[in-house]
Amino acid sequence: MTGRAVVGLVVVVGILAGAYFVPLPSIGQARGWSDTLGPWFVAVFFVAYAVVTIGPIPRSTFTVMSGVLFGPVVGFIGSLAAATVAAIVAFHLARRLGRERVQPWLAKPVVETVELRLERRGWFAVGSLRLIPAAPFSLVNYLSGLSSIRPGPYLAATVLGSAPGTAAVVFLGDALTGKTNPMMLVLSGCLFAVGVIGLIVDARMPINP
Repeated sequence: MTGRAVVGLVVVVGILAGAYFVPLPSIGQARGWSDTLGPWFVAVFFVAYAVVTIGPIPRSTFTVMSGVLFGPVVGFIGSLAAATVAAIVAFHLARRLGRERVQPWLAKPVVETVELRLERRGWFAVGSLRLIPAAPFSLVNYLSGLSSIRPGPYLAATVLGSAPGTAAVVFLGDALTGKTNPMMLVLSGCLFAVGVIGLIVDARMPINP
C-alpha cells in the first residue's frame, strides 16, 4: 500500500470515528445553532459562498444550506446576491486573463455547445442556462467572459435566470428543517418546473447561424 493510500485510509477512518463519537446536530438543530451565532455568521457564510463559487465549484451545497440555516427569505436573498457577485467576478476575471489562462477550467464536454449558444444568442443564452444547471454555473461565467456579451445584459440575465432555481433550492433546504409551511415545498417544485420548462423551450429553439 502506497503512502498516499495510507494517508487516505487514515483520513477516512478519522472521519468515521468522529461521526460516531461526536454528536452531530440534526437539520432542525442547525437552524437554531445558526440563529445563536448572530448576523456575523450570515455575512461570513455568504461571503464564503461568493468567494468559493468564483472557482469551478458547484454552488448547490451552499444554496441548500442557506435555506437550512437562514430560512427562505434571508437564504434566497443571500444566495442570489452571492451567486451574482461570484458570476460577475468570474466574468471579469476570464475576460482579463484570456482563454489560454482560463482553459484549464474549461475541460467539460459541454463547452462547445455552451459557447455556440452564447455566440448566437448572447445574454438570452445566459438567462436560459441559469434556469436549470444544464451546464456548470462557473463554466457559463467563464465562457460569457470570453464572449462578446456586455457586462450589463450579462448581469441582468444572471439575476433573472438564477432567481427561480435559487429560490427552489433554498425553499427545499428550508423545508428539510421541518419548520416551514408545506406550501413552500410546493412552491419549490413549481419553481423547478419553471426552470425545466424554460430549458425545454430553449432547447427547441433553433440556434440561428
